[in-house]
Amino acid sequence: MAVNKGDFILLNYTCKIKESGETVDTTVEKIAKDAKLHKEGTSYEPRFVVVGEGWVPKGLDESFIGLETGKTVSVEVPPEKGHGSRDPSKIKLLPLRRFKAEGLAPAPGLQVEIDGRPALVRAVGAGRVQVDFNHPLAGKTLIYEVSVEKVLQTQDEKVKAIIHRRIPNISVEKFATTIMEREVNIEIPEEAFLLEGLQVAKRVISNDLQKYFQEIAKVSFIEIFKKAAPVAAEAKPEQVQVSEGTR
Repeated sequence: MAVNKGDFILLNYTCKIKESGETVDTTVEKIAKDAKLHKEGTSYEPRFVVVGEGWVPKGLDESFIGLETGKTVSVEVPPEKGHGSRDPSKIKLLPLRRFKAEGLAPAPGLQVEIDGRPALVRAVGAGRVQVDFNHPLAGKTLIYEVSVEKVLQTQDEKVKAIIHRRIPNISVEKFATTIMEREVNIEIPEEAFLLEGLQVAKRVISNDLQKYFQEIAKVSFIEIFKKAAPVAAEAKPEQVQVSEGTR
C-alpha cells in the first residue's frame, strides 16, 4: 500500500548526521543502545505520524508520499528542509548570576531552558555564559533510514494512535474507547489518574480528534473510581493447649 498525504502511519526510522555518520535519533531500542542514545523510560516503538502535518522535518515528511509499507528507504534531508541553517544571532551571552539564581552550575554541553526556550551552554567565562538557541541539528544534513510499518485504516486505530501520542507511558489498550457517529468516549485507566499533565493531554487529544475527524462534535473522558476490595482478615493460628499430664 502506497502512502498518501493525510494518511495516519506508523514508521520506524534511524537518523544520522551525514557529515559525521553519528546516529542522533532512532525508534529502534537496540540501535539506541548501540549508539549510546538509550534513555530509561522512553518507549522505543514505531512512531505515529499524520503525513503532511509537519510532525517531522519537512524533507522527511515530503518523502513519505508514495512509499510502500514494509520497504526501507534512505532519505537525505538538507538543513533548509530539516532544522534550518545555523543563525549566529541565536548565540547569546548571559550573566552567570542569572544561572546561579536558579541554582544552576553552567558547564559546556549543559542543556538548559531560558524564558521557555531550550538552549545549549557553549562556554563559561568570567561572569558570563555563552548559550546557543539554535536547534542542536541546525546546519546539518540528515540521513534517515525509514520504513513505513503500517497505514492505519480504522477509526478506532486512529483514535487510539492519537491517545497514545499524548499519553505514551500507559498502554493504549488500557483506554476503553466508544466511537459513535458524532461523539467519542474515552475511559481513562486508574493508573493514569495522577499523571502529571493529564488535564493538558486530555485537552490536546480532544483538539486532535476534532481536527482530524470533522464529524466529531463531542469528546468525553470518563474516570471511574472503583471501591477497593476489602482486605481479607488474616486467619489466626490455632492455639494448642498443653496439659500438665502430657509434658
